[in-house]
Amino acid sequence: MGGRSLLSLTVALSVLAGAGFVAAQTAPVAPVAPTLTPGPVAPSPLPPADQPQPAEEAPPVVVPVPGPVATPAVQASEVSPAAPPKAQVVEKPAESTIKRARYDVAILQALDKVTAETVRFEAAVGQPVRYKTLVFTVKACEQAAADEPQEDAIAYMTVDSQPRAAPGKPTPPARQAFKGWMYASSPGLNPLQHPVYDAWLITCRAAAPVVAAGSR
Repeated sequence: MGGRSLLSLTVALSVLAGAGFVAAQTAPVAPVAPTLTPGPVAPSPLPPADQPQPAEEAPPVVVPVPGPVATPAVQASEVSPAAPPKAQVVEKPAESTIKRARYDVAILQALDKVTAETVRFEAAVGQPVRYKTLVFTVKACEQAAADEPQEDAIAYMTVDSQPRAAPGKPTPPARQAFKGWMYASSPGLNPLQHPVYDAWLITCRAAAPVVAAGSR
């Protein structure tokens, strides 16, 4: 009985294959992965009731500005005059113990700034000497003493600017251009300031020193 059923099934399949029918095999279907559904989110834990909460920032405090305070007037009887300052004693520079030698002749040199002409001349003490429109009058001429730090010649003089009188006209008035000491070693220390001429001391000399008054 079982052999006949198997034989009948084989014959049926052969007939179907001859008739053009092909049994199609169904491809296995891949299993679909199940979709994961997110679970419920756990709420944040609340702080315990006994934990202190952070304090809120306090608003700024407005401090009122105090008004000006009126000071009481000071009575004249409450103010005592201040003591006068102590008198300052100005020390005099140390003077040379040796008297300077005085001479009666000064050697001067003059320059004409326009023509570049230079002239060296002598001027006796107390006697005016003219150079063009300038008149030199030497009042004293000294040499530095031996105990002074620098050897120098010093002359005190006046220089007047006075043009020569034109024929038939009066002599124009003199105008003082210089008065003071000139130093041979430092001509620029106290120079003659004139727009046309310049002059400076060279030295002092004489046949013999003039004895200064009071040195006897």
